[in-house]
Amino acid sequence: MTQQRPVPAPDARSAPYWAASARHTLVAARCARCLRFAVPPDEVCPHCGSTDPAFTFESLSGDGFVRSWTVIRQSFLPGFADDIPFVLVDVELAEQTELRMIGRLLDGPRARLRIGDPVRVAFEDLGSDVAIPAFTLAGAE
Repeated sequence: MTQQRPVPAPDARSAPYWAASARHTLVAARCARCLRFAVPPDEVCPHCGSTDPAFTFESLSGDGFVRSWTVIRQSFLPGFADDIPFVLVDVELAEQTELRMIGRLLDGPRARLRIGDPVRVAFEDLGSDVAIPAFTLAGAE
């Protein structure tokens, strides 16, 4: 019997992010004080230290480049055993220096991948109204 992958459990702070992901839209929280993006949003802005960042969610292009990657060859969580091996990429998004996300590379473990390669967001549907941001190599569509 194949186990289900874990799904996000949104709280009040992250609910807009996960709702947008379910619509296949990438968003990030922008601090009202310093105007920098944060993923995920937190109680305190990681850039300016504001304890009242009044984050608003804004759509992002989904474009970025590979900073690093790793091939996962062993499943440590339920629901991933059937996916082994897979690639996780550390991506810097185009909208802001050091705005980074980690996600699965949907091109697979045999993809020819180099640091600096351009990527674009894609989404993995895990169920009704649940999608996880992932990435594909740009131009590989």
